[in-house]
Amino acid sequence: MQFDLIHEVGNRTRWRTKVPMTLASAAIIADDLERIEGVTGLTVNPRTGSVVATVADMRARVRLEAALKRYRTEPPVRRHRAAAAQAAAVRAAGEIRARKARPCAAAKEIASGVEGFVADMPILEVWRRVKDAVFSKATGRGAGVGAGVPAVAGAAAGVGVGAGRKSFIGRMLTIPVSSTDQDGIDFGPLARFVFLRPFLPMGVNQINAILGSIPLIAEGVKALLKGKLNVSVLDAAALTVSLFRRDFKTAGLLVVLLGLGEMLENFTRKRSMASLADELALRVDTVWVRAEDGRMLTKSLKDVTEADRVVVRAGSAIPVDGVVLAGEGEVNQASMTGEALPVRRSQGGSVFAGTVLEAGEIDVRPTGVGDGTRLSQIVDFIEKSEKAKAGIQGKAERWADRIVPAHFILAGLVYAFTRDVNRAASVLMVDFSCALRLATPLAILTAMKSGTHEGVIVKGGRYLEALSEVDTVVFDKTGTLTESAPKLKRVVSLDESFPEDEVLRLAACLEEHFPHPVGRAVVRAADEQGIAHHDETHDTEIEYVVAHGIASSVDGMRVVLGSRHFVLEDEGVDVAPATGIREELAQDGLSILYLAVGGRLIGLLGIEDPIRDEAAETIAELRMLGIRRIVMLTGDDQKTAAAVAARLGIEEFRAGILPHEKAETVAALKANGHKVLMVGDGVNDSPALSSADVGVTLKDGADIAREVADVVLAGNDLRKLCDAIRLGRAAMRRIRQNFGISVGLNGVFLAGGLTGLLMPALGALLHNGTTIGVCLNAMRDPHAKGIDIDRAVENAVHALEKVRDVVGLAEDGRGHAAQGADAGRGRALAGQGGHGGHGAHGGIPLLANA
Repeated sequence: MQFDLIHEVGNRTRWRTKVPMTLASAAIIADDLERIEGVTGLTVNPRTGSVVATVADMRARVRLEAALKRYRTEPPVRRHRAAAAQAAAVRAAGEIRARKARPCAAAKEIASGVEGFVADMPILEVWRRVKDAVFSKATGRGAGVGAGVPAVAGAAAGVGVGAGRKSFIGRMLTIPVSSTDQDGIDFGPLARFVFLRPFLPMGVNQINAILGSIPLIAEGVKALLKGKLNVSVLDAAALTVSLFRRDFKTAGLLVVLLGLGEMLENFTRKRSMASLADELALRVDTVWVRAEDGRMLTKSLKDVTEADRVVVRAGSAIPVDGVVLAGEGEVNQASMTGEALPVRRSQGGSVFAGTVLEAGEIDVRPTGVGDGTRLSQIVDFIEKSEKAKAGIQGKAERWADRIVPAHFILAGLVYAFTRDVNRAASVLMVDFSCALRLATPLAILTAMKSGTHEGVIVKGGRYLEALSEVDTVVFDKTGTLTESAPKLKRVVSLDESFPEDEVLRLAACLEEHFPHPVGRAVVRAADEQGIAHHDETHDTEIEYVVAHGIASSVDGMRVVLGSRHFVLEDEGVDVAPATGIREELAQDGLSILYLAVGGRLIGLLGIEDPIRDEAAETIAELRMLGIRRIVMLTGDDQKTAAAVAARLGIEEFRAGILPHEKAETVAALKANGHKVLMVGDGVNDSPALSSADVGVTLKDGADIAREVADVVLAGNDLRKLCDAIRLGRAAMRRIRQNFGISVGLNGVFLAGGLTGLLMPALGALLHNGTTIGVCLNAMRDPHAKGIDIDRAVENAVHALEKVRDVVGLAEDGRGHAAQGADAGRGRALAGQGGHGGHGAHGGIPLLANA
């Protein structure tokens, strides 16, 4: 191998060989050159055969050139066999990850990597040296050989064998291999079986089968010692029989297939959990930080420490939990506490990540960053959700364990009557439990993952099952069926000396000091009408009574604005003159503010909380899904609630109820035999959400509601509630389908084992093949659709007619006329199938829903 100098600029040189390097050679060259004193930068590219090096001085340049010349007489691979083997392993991993290569391609990569140095070295020595080199490097227990691998350009897209984590090949070559991998799938047993078995002597494969069986047999023995006769015992018995019969092929196959089942389950669970965590993560990447000299700097959120001074401006989300150091502002804590009113925060006040600064500017000293804030809590509850197994999953596991004794009894009877060890072993090899135990959790986790992509975040399997059984849906009104963005709809004057403009002016004069949602609606309406309300002089401090109203003294007169209870009972104002207009406003679904001046009622303001655009559509779709009862609960008065219910087509509702009464309503429905789903978004909905069979909230709901709820609808789209119910039903259908497949096929295989038609190895292959097939079926998208036959036929006719147009089969006028009619019919059919609008030359798929 000869390297020629291509160019040299300053201390940087580029060298190139005439032929591309193998990755094994590149790894060793990188290792050698990095060790040269004075080499400060190095890139080795095996595909182009180039080496780019930066040196500190001329002496390092001379040493670099001498090292490269040495490869003319002594190729790298011959000098470092173990390092070459390690590099070949890294190369195989890189190709698999980068190209998603199939197992056969990966086997070829390994074969090409070891070719040239295996012939003159005992295979067990190669095995030992490669295993030791990769494993010691991967786990950080030693320097290992080939430390230069990470410096190789293209050494596999970040795969490498860096300290602290096992590489793909490190797991493959290590015996035994841990079945828990925090970074992805554990390919250990499968990779050893598929990749290495063809290249290893029989003795090594036998040792591999024995070592792989030991932990599985030990697990079965532990179960027996605890008095349990479960699937682990059955697996251990099957492996023990195979080993005693010296049937190492069957034992090795069993180890691989059992490992593959666990691998699939772990992989799907991790991906599902990662997807769920990502859906709920706080979307803030950078923050503003005030330096000691007053300069404003940007900083990555992950790098923020408790010594920083984070600056938050109006309209921005607060990215950390912390204490206000300077400034003041109005913080909307609805996402954390469900409070409708923003709260004032000034020096010394506490703020929380995920809340929003609506007005002002504050400097915050972080008290919780990274794992100490909202994100870690979200991930924590996601991890806890794994424990919430569906009832059907628990039944499957109990059934799987209960049929294990029957298998042992059956195998014993077969041996007693036939004295045929093969038949008895075949019965042990074929059981129903593996597929039953694996397919159910995989189907549930796959459905949970599918839900995250559709904006439906389900916290556990039991809630998917509950969604599939729901027959009653209970809605909170405010913020769930409505947008929680109030608008001033009407202003009514009850006193000739106070026209409507004056009523609105006085109301805005009070509300502008407390920017809660209703107050903002009043102030916004005054601004839109050009009514000045900023120059009023208040004789006294403004009084604000939470959930009741506002009072002050303006121009010597007592002015109060708020609810009927506040004006009538607290302020003693007679509200009888408003009876007629109040009923009219309530029938329109408006909430009412009463305005009194000097102890006399002068006007009413009708506030509308607009109904969500998709609310009526959601209610109609729920009825189409077979939901028998739909109930609305609200704290509003009876007439307002009746108006909203009528507009949405909801027949049952309860008005004027408190939070605990919502929970009591849900409990009563459950007591009557209904499966109840509760939808709410506020703090006051939390008791009802907890009481329901399944609680659902919106992503922008209060944190306590999101914590209590079992399902979170991302994107604030109420129609996703129907998607959630469909998702639960689809998941349960898939589980029942898997039960049928597993019991049916394994029943056939069991009969084959009893009659002696299936040998143990074939029985194990078919049984585990069925298990894997059921697992793969469970991992399919639960919403996957089949082919729409009618639409496919219509599209096929349309396409054939276009072909006839092109080739000109119709030669006379009648043919053209008939052809035009047929083509028109084809277009009409395609339009009915959802593919209208294609031009004469538009491409039309033959299978629209394939």
